[in-house]
Amino acid sequence: MTDMAETTVEAEAQRSKEAYFTASQRQLIWARFKKQRAAMVAAAVLIVLIVSGIFAPFLSPYDPTIGGRNKDYTNGAPQIPKFCDKNGCSLRPFIHAVERERSIKTNFRWVTTVNEDERNYLTILPKGDDYRLFGFIPGNRHLFGVQEGKIHLFGTDEDGQDIFSRTLHAIWTSLQVGMIGVFIAFVLALIIGGVSGYYGGWIDGVIQMITDAVRTVPAIPLFMAVAAFMPPELSAEARFFYISIILGFIGWPTLARRVRTHLLTERNQEYVLAAQLCGASSAHVIRRHLLPSFTSYIIVDLVISFPYMVLSETALSFIGLGLKDPVSSLGVLLQKATSADVMLNYQWYFIPVLFFIALVMAFVFVGDGLRDAADPYSEAQK
Repeated sequence: MTDMAETTVEAEAQRSKEAYFTASQRQLIWARFKKQRAAMVAAAVLIVLIVSGIFAPFLSPYDPTIGGRNKDYTNGAPQIPKFCDKNGCSLRPFIHAVERERSIKTNFRWVTTVNEDERNYLTILPKGDDYRLFGFIPGNRHLFGVQEGKIHLFGTDEDGQDIFSRTLHAIWTSLQVGMIGVFIAFVLALIIGGVSGYYGGWIDGVIQMITDAVRTVPAIPLFMAVAAFMPPELSAEARFFYISIILGFIGWPTLARRVRTHLLTERNQEYVLAAQLCGASSAHVIRRHLLPSFTSYIIVDLVISFPYMVLSETALSFIGLGLKDPVSSLGVLLQKATSADVMLNYQWYFIPVLFFIALVMAFVFVGDGLRDAADPYSEAQK
């Protein structure tokens, strides 16, 4: 029995070795990535946030724009569903109804009070505001709601807009800006870095001077100049498009440098010489042989650069140079939480800040994990 157990163990070890040496680069990266718990947890958080952003119209109970405002609950505190109150318990979660009235104590200004004797029970898949999922699938069913009135899990802002709905839509908006910016930077980096690294010589020198010039351009003054030339009547969609393009055009130099470095190393390899002797053009050699040789590293660089695109959009919208209402982005929501009145009286305005931190940190941990997993010497160095 002992001999059979030892034989089984040796066979399993042999199969593991064969699987390791025959695995593709993608399989090796995934195997090393799975060993990093922080990166795996961050990947799970990132997937949840991305899915929440994609399905925001369905997951959010109300229209995030002024069209879905609750005029009877402005600057309202978060409403947390409960099962029990002073009148007893219920199997169905509920919130208490709110009433808006004028009070002598406040010089007849509108005051919102909570009626603890009236319950509004939660409902699943109720009909509500119309939306288009993915931009073209019409619908009016939402994940949850209440029988009467409205529910605001994260409270409302000064216009009565639901902060929970705005947060989910803001995540998707910031991700879209980041994706467009990363895509533009990716294409420019591959073209410019590929030409520079493959040809070298005076072409490389000229391209590197241009790259250094772009890297030295300060981002904030550049956006201030662009914002000054943007007409005030510019639509939110056009502003979104311009911000994405500008982020892409100033984000390519770092990735282009990395592409150039890899090509300078790989262009003298024998497989490149063999392709050239077979009559392959320079574009064919770069596209079919050189770039695929370090595709994994390029993907890692893209993931790492993604949070910086999101940070840039958020920072620009926060200082008023990026997206503005009625667009819901993380920067726009953060801008609403800057006044002293909000800090003292309406702390729920800071809830989107937690989602912003979670999104950026998730990208950072996943990017670091992929970078370590793509490095074949990372395990040897530990």
